[in-house]
Amino acid sequence: MTAIAGGRRTKQQQFNQLGVLIGLNFIDMLGSLMVIPLLPFYALRLNATPVMVGWLIASFSIAQLVAAPVWGRVSDRYGRRPALLIGLLASAVAFLVFGMATSLWVLFLSRVVQGLGGGTTGVAQAYVSDTVEREHRARALGWLSAATNAGVSIGPAIGSLAARLGREAPGYFASALCGLNVIAAWFWLPESRPPALRSNAPVTRKPVWDAALTVLANPGGIAERLIWIYGVGMLAFSLLTSVLALWLHARFAVNEKTIGYFFVYYGVLSFVMRSVFLGPVVDRIGEIGALRVGTILLAVGMLLYPLVPNVWMMIVVIPFVPIGTALMFPAVTSLLSHSVDAAELGTMMGVAQTFSGIARVVAPIGGTIAFQWLGISAPFVLGGCIVILVSWVTFRYVRVVAATAETIL
Repeated sequence: MTAIAGGRRTKQQQFNQLGVLIGLNFIDMLGSLMVIPLLPFYALRLNATPVMVGWLIASFSIAQLVAAPVWGRVSDRYGRRPALLIGLLASAVAFLVFGMATSLWVLFLSRVVQGLGGGTTGVAQAYVSDTVEREHRARALGWLSAATNAGVSIGPAIGSLAARLGREAPGYFASALCGLNVIAAWFWLPESRPPALRSNAPVTRKPVWDAALTVLANPGGIAERLIWIYGVGMLAFSLLTSVLALWLHARFAVNEKTIGYFFVYYGVLSFVMRSVFLGPVVDRIGEIGALRVGTILLAVGMLLYPLVPNVWMMIVVIPFVPIGTALMFPAVTSLLSHSVDAAELGTMMGVAQTFSGIARVVAPIGGTIAFQWLGISAPFVLGGCIVILVSWVTFRYVRVVAATAETIL
């Protein structure tokens, strides 16, 4: 077993700690998704242009990119618990500011505060690694991801219902929920990192940007190619999610009181796909097969959006994207873990997340510019073409990954 908090834990104690973390993660994501689908509508009411909405969405990812390495170092040096508590508290404050917002700059402030606290996502994953034995770690991380998707499934519906009580209600409800989350974490979430490791943690470390520059300089390597697939795929997917609310509003007059249902449908599909069907599909067609099928479904889904004649046909079109991403992104991550030496795994995973974060900054800005200046369906066409390029790469160049993984292992 993994030694934590100064001693060894039984399996029951490990399970209890993991259960608390999963519950906290679920509540935090539930609060987030109560307000995130409403952001574009609130910004439009404050006279924001679609491009301003893009910057509003991107501001969270910019703050998260800046904060994530800092939180990682803080958690190594001072423990996971303080970092997680501050991150949860930042969410509560951000949603309170969201509820009070009467101007666009206050909405930006709420997103930046939430992004700074959202940099603790890696800390939560590190908490799992501290707590759970190596052979059960992948399953535990899967449970953590499933909790996130469960919050994504439920939060938008609650937010849309709360919006019927007034513009401020979703923010206040989310803030209260996250405030209770902080109290629960204070009493029930123990420290996972042993004092000896905290005292010996280096004050500085080689920045992940050095490895990211290596990926840019050598895009033809196996791991580097997979990171590019991950980053470019995330760019295309983020193009869709960043303009979806604006597109539904412009095309079908969807508003803050009805947008939640679309996100719930999407979230449920993603949760079921990842928790029930992903494993059997990978067993059947392999990780490379899952990657290829996922990219095709994602491309088809994005290109179908401009062709949808009415809101009811969205029921048929929406599943392509969550099913495609549920196959694509876990497959890329797994293939990446097999294609690098174990000593470099953490660094390369960090680089993949860095590329993903940059994509989530670029996509909302570029997507809303295309939405405003090229037409409301332009981001979907652009994203679909990008995924077609990714799909071509997966069919032409990823065949050697399996052989490379066998050599490394």
